[in-house]
Amino acid sequence: MHVALWMVSLAAVVVTVAAASRRVGLPAPVVLVAAGMAASYLPFVPEFRLTSELVLVGLLPPLLYNAALQTSLVDFTTHRRAILSLSIGLVAFTTAGVAVVLHVVLPGLTWPAAFAIGAVVAPPDAVAATAVGRRIGLPRRLVTILEGESLLNDATALVALNTAILAAAGTATFTRVEIDFAVAAGGGVACGVLVYVVVGWVRKHVTDPVIDTSVSLATPFVAYVAAEEVHASGVLAVVIAGLLLGHKAPVLQSASSRIAERLNWRTVAFLLENAVFLLIGLQASWIFGEVGRSQVAGSTIALACAAALVAVVVLRMLWVFPARYLIPLGNDRSRVPRSYTAVLGWAGMRGVVTLAAAFAIPAEAPHREVLLLVALVVTAGTLTLQGLSLPWLVRRLGVPAPDARADALVRAELLQLASRAGLARLARSESRSGAAGGEQDRAVRDVLRTRLEQRDFAAWERLGPEEPEDETPSERYARLRLDMLAAERESVLEVRSRGQVPHEVVEEVLTALDVEESMIDQGVRRRRAFADAEPAPAVEPPCEHLRSAVLLPEPEDRRCVDCVREGTTWVHLRQCLDCGHVGCCDSSPRRHATAHHRSTGHPVVRSAEVGEGWRWCFVDERVG
Repeated sequence: MHVALWMVSLAAVVVTVAAASRRVGLPAPVVLVAAGMAASYLPFVPEFRLTSELVLVGLLPPLLYNAALQTSLVDFTTHRRAILSLSIGLVAFTTAGVAVVLHVVLPGLTWPAAFAIGAVVAPPDAVAATAVGRRIGLPRRLVTILEGESLLNDATALVALNTAILAAAGTATFTRVEIDFAVAAGGGVACGVLVYVVVGWVRKHVTDPVIDTSVSLATPFVAYVAAEEVHASGVLAVVIAGLLLGHKAPVLQSASSRIAERLNWRTVAFLLENAVFLLIGLQASWIFGEVGRSQVAGSTIALACAAALVAVVVLRMLWVFPARYLIPLGNDRSRVPRSYTAVLGWAGMRGVVTLAAAFAIPAEAPHREVLLLVALVVTAGTLTLQGLSLPWLVRRLGVPAPDARADALVRAELLQLASRAGLARLARSESRSGAAGGEQDRAVRDVLRTRLEQRDFAAWERLGPEEPEDETPSERYARLRLDMLAAERESVLEVRSRGQVPHEVVEEVLTALDVEESMIDQGVRRRRAFADAEPAPAVEPPCEHLRSAVLLPEPEDRRCVDCVREGTTWVHLRQCLDCGHVGCCDSSPRRHATAHHRSTGHPVVRSAEVGEGWRWCFVDERVG
């Protein structure tokens, strides 16, 4: 009962502090670490000591797996040189640099122990990078690199730590180090691929979302333990399995299974990520207690902690700026501003892996209690120093967040492409069936086409002005349909209260209503995200018509003249780039822009809305 009460209290604090941090705009990791440190000195809070086994086996696999599932394998591969430079080269550089600094500062510290603590504090944390980076809206390129670095650098650091421990025991040789690294890396990748193959096979034969989600929750632990059993890197196995399964999810899983897995992992990750930072803070009292009994002078301990904290920050900066010219953050190094490099260098927050690895330092190591304090100070210090100042640095350097309007433009084009494929498949089906389907079959196909049009129109309507004078058709549909769903739900609940219908049937109907409402809510949230977004930037023209089109001046008369003449209304406006004709978009009742193209053959129009510069090719159905 005592353990259960403690766990419930931990979860309650995590949820409360995380929610409060969001409301006041502070990074939750920083607030949770501070709250944990304060709570560790309260008399009624029991002492809780993290162990390397608890963190590396119980907490790290699900956290890494969830991060890997959300990381794009395509983007990861695109930025692999930068990721490998940071996750291997920078970890080794930081390990050596911190070892030299602490060997000088702490008298009596052996070189193996110095390299051990260097490996402990070298890797930034995947959870911290994701939590802070996504909250402040870093460019996706930087988020991908930070996540990729944090997914792989733990493996490098743990191999370096194991090598330092073997060196302290006198059993490490250069050949042994090479073999250990090859086994850890190669074995970890092999185990990850093997787990991916097995889980992928299982998922092809499992259609129940509950069973599929259960398999997903067990996968990171299976991958980690299997790899560690053959002395390979469990971290790499989890990451490889997560990257591959996340990439192949649309093929291996049903839609219901993907939705269920995503929702369950969001909940698990939220609790674990935030609990980790609270647990880091809870280590403060007992670590400071042990340091108080140390034979090392207090001034020397303070100097060692400060030197290590400064070293990890400075060494990262010394690495990323020269590497910028050798290893670009992508395929085109000329387009990467220095501000990106500065943010990448400053986003080196440490996390729970640093503390967990510190506990693996042998008890007989000289000044072990001081080394534990160094790990705690580096973890809490980077979270506080860099976590709090990173948003300011991003604003100061003018690093742009992902553009909601540019995303909407790409989303609309992608849906148009998908619709074209769907309509082509429908046309082939019609050609095979011929007239056999009859009037009823034609009616069904007309409904399918209408629904595709409505979906595409809704995507294009989001690209209009931020505060239109009138509702667009999609906005009007969302408002009216949400009102209808509320009435429908009230009716079903009234029937449920009379107890005349089986509970399972009522829940099935309510679930159907919930699914439809959630889809509408998602569209509404996307629309609201445009409130602070900048206009979508111009993109490289993808077809010959777009490349050869001459950009005309923006029209002075922002009206659809055909709508004015006919007495109809329009939603958004498009301008023909051949003759300057302004017509209404396809969401409008009369679709005059498309009608103008069909009558004249002019291929390209541009958005005639204020601040929008994107163009559309009717012939190739491409945006540019």
